This record gives sequence, C-alpha cells and structure tokens, in this order.
Amino acid sequence: MRTTTTVLLIEQDSERQKDLTTILDFMNWKPLLVTPDECSALLADLENRPSFVMVGQSHPEDIREMTGRIRTRFPDIPVLLLQERDTDGGRREQPLPGDHSSILRYPFRQSDLTEALYRAKSSGKRSPRGKPENSLELFRSLVGNSVGIRKVRQLILQVADSTANVLILGESGTGKEVVARNLHYHSARRGPFVPVNCGAIPADLLESELFGHEKGAFTGAISTRQGRFEMADGGTLFLDEIGDMSLPMQVKLLRVLQERTFERVGSNKSITANARIVAATHRSLEELIKEGKFREDLYYRLNVFPIEMPPLRERVEDIPMLIDELITRIEHEKHSSVRFSPDAINALSRYPWPGNVRELSNLIERLAIMFPCGVVDVADLPPKFHLPASPGSAPADNGALTPAVDNSAVHRLPFEGFDLKQYLNNLEYALIKQAMEESGGVVAHAAKRLNLRRTTLVEKLRKYGLQRRDRGVEEERAPSV
Repeated sequence: MRTTTTVLLIEQDSERQKDLTTILDFMNWKPLLVTPDECSALLADLENRPSFVMVGQSHPEDIREMTGRIRTRFPDIPVLLLQERDTDGGRREQPLPGDHSSILRYPFRQSDLTEALYRAKSSGKRSPRGKPENSLELFRSLVGNSVGIRKVRQLILQVADSTANVLILGESGTGKEVVARNLHYHSARRGPFVPVNCGAIPADLLESELFGHEKGAFTGAISTRQGRFEMADGGTLFLDEIGDMSLPMQVKLLRVLQERTFERVGSNKSITANARIVAATHRSLEELIKEGKFREDLYYRLNVFPIEMPPLRERVEDIPMLIDELITRIEHEKHSSVRFSPDAINALSRYPWPGNVRELSNLIERLAIMFPCGVVDVADLPPKFHLPASPGSAPADNGALTPAVDNSAVHRLPFEGFDLKQYLNNLEYALIKQAMEESGGVVAHAAKRLNLRRTTLVEKLRKYGLQRRDRGVEEERAPSV
C-alpha cells in the first residue's frame, strides 16, 4: 500500500482551498487544511510532522510570523510560498521566509510542485556532520531539465525520508553514486555516507570489509577492525556494483537485510545494523538471476524502490547545462577555465556518449588543460566528435538546442559512410519525442510545433511506440491547475 504524504496547507481563500485540496488529493497527498488564524492552535495540537507546508497568499509580515511559528514547532521543514502569476506574465516577488523555502507560482503543474519542493529541501541544508557540503560535487550529475532527470529528482524526494532499501540502476558513468549521496543528503539520517564498491574488493575480503573482524580471526588480522556496516551506523551504506557480489556473500548480506544483525568475522556477538541500504548496478539483475549468478530473494529485498538514472544520450538537452556546471566546478577547484563555441556544443550533443557524464567530465577537464581560458571549436575536439551535423539543426543559443530549417547547411559524408535511413529515423524520433514532452503529451500541440497534420503525427507516434495524450481524456483524469 502506498504511503500518503501529509501536507500542511495554510490558505484563506475558499476557492483556492478547494482547488488545492483537489490537486493534492489527486497526487495522493493528504492535505491538512487550516486558515492563517487557525495555524497557531493547530500547531500546538499537531503530533506528527507534516512532510512540507504550503502557505497561501498573504502579507509578508503574516508570512514571516506564520513561518516562525512553523519553524519553532518543526525545524527545517520545507515551506512552499504560493504566489499568483500576473496576468501580463510578470511576477510579483515577495520575500522568502528563510532557508528550506521556495516560491511556487499558482496555478501550477505537478512538475512545478516537485521542482519547488526540491529547491526548498536543498536550500540552507547542512551535512550530517555539521560541515558544509560541496554543492558542485554533490549535484553536478543531477543538473538538467530533461524529463528523465526531473523524474529522478522527484523519486529522490519521495523516498529520501523513508527507510526503504533503494536500488539505483543505470549504465556506468551516469551518476548512480551521486543519486545515492543525494538520497542520504536529503534524508533525516545524521550518520555518515559509506560507499563500498563490491566489484573492486576480492570475494574473500568482502565479508571482513562489510562486517569487520576480531583480532586473530585470520592470518594478518593483527587488530580488531570495524566493518562498513558499523561505520555507517545511523547513516547510509552504499553498495555499488552489487551485481558483482559472489553468491556466498549474497547469502550473508540477505541475512543482514532480513534480521538487521550481523557478526564480525571471528566473533559470535551480534551487532545491530542501523544503516540504510542503497545498492547500485549497471548490470541487469534479472538476467543474472536467470543465469544463476544472483539470488532472487536478495533482488526483491534490494529492489524495494528502484531509481533508474537515464544515459546521457537520452538527455541530450541537458548537455549545455552540464558543460556549464562542469566548467564552474573546474573554475572553483582548479582556478582554470574553458569555453565552447556553439558549433562545438552541437557536435558534443550529436555524440552518443557511451561513457555518459563521466566521459563528458573527463573531456571537459582535458580540454581545460589543453586550452586554458580559451574557446574550443569543433576542430579542437577529438576526431570521434566530428560527426555529420543533423539536417536542419541550428547552432546552440544560450545553451538550448533548437531544431530549425537551414537549407544552406553543407554536411560532409564520413569516409566510412553511415546508415542514412537509420540516421533520419533517429532524428525524427528525437524531434517528435521532444515536441511531445514540451507540449505536455497533447498531440494537437505537438503537431502544430512540427507543422504536421494531427493524423500524421498519430501514425508516427504509433510507429515509434511513443505515448500520446488526448486533451479530453487528460482533463477527465487530472484536475485543472
């Protein structure tokens, strides 16, 4: 059964009370509705901490007063300040009530609410040990506005405060450990984040690494040693490359997950495991189960809440923002810099990136060394990035990749040739997918953007297996916000 999230909703206007209650109910979030005058009395009697607070339109003085009372009762709770959008498209700014707060424009979509909540949880937060985290290091692989990365952020918010085991899936280099660190950072756990690469430690040493050992337990054990489970007490234990763990070790890990206790090697004293388990793998555990290389019962123990990190080739629109963020990190850490021409960014966006964000990060660092404080053009990129330009693509503008018609563009055919039909099909698929995402899944809007008949677009959606959304059906399924 799905857990219901409680939202403290402070709103005076009766019409907005009704609208917001409908929206939150639709999202399976339980609204706890009060007016500003009733807020103090409710806070005094409220026993359970809400997940977050939504504060409706009010005077800045009233907002500060209400937020102060909320903070006294529930420190560090995320607060979303609802503000109306002006009819002329402008925005009326009001002062935010401090850390762990964010503005949410009304009316809003579900994605707007998720993004605002993410900003509120991120603002002003501190590491469990009281030391400031390096935000560039922590969030650099979660930069972007693609559908895939927004979904990852939403899943992180949903599961961060729970104790459920999380399994992070994705290709190598997509940033699975960054997702795990974000889960720990946004959780209420105050212990350390302890990573273990199960594929890098020999099978006969992994048990001692995880559970620790007593002095004299085996040759070379000259002293008692804590294992990673003990080190992660009250925090998060990140088991990277869990698919490479040996079958005997899988049995021992399963016992710990079931009983929440373990013993050091060479000891019969049970120790309680108080660490949240987050596992990750780039391999298909279902295939490993079929091959008899991974236990099915362990898979179901780990796969309580799966999060899949999309490969970089499926979030091409995020590449300009990732480049900017990686350059900022280089400037911050190495006191160097580099810039890219629009043609170079387009060339990087056409590359399939088998190494994902890790490969992109390595390239940016290498080019910053080769061209310090310079501008990198297409000719400066390694040969593998000199791919044929997409027909009808325009140079990047302000970090955005916008398709346009350009009949004057001259594209050179690679010496080794390439599959033109497949290339055009891939291009058509990518543009239709982008149009559908940016049109909210409404076929009529996407067809207008692509200058196609609606029936033609419907056929192409069916051809590529893309989902469509009819306006009438969607309006029946979701409340208007």
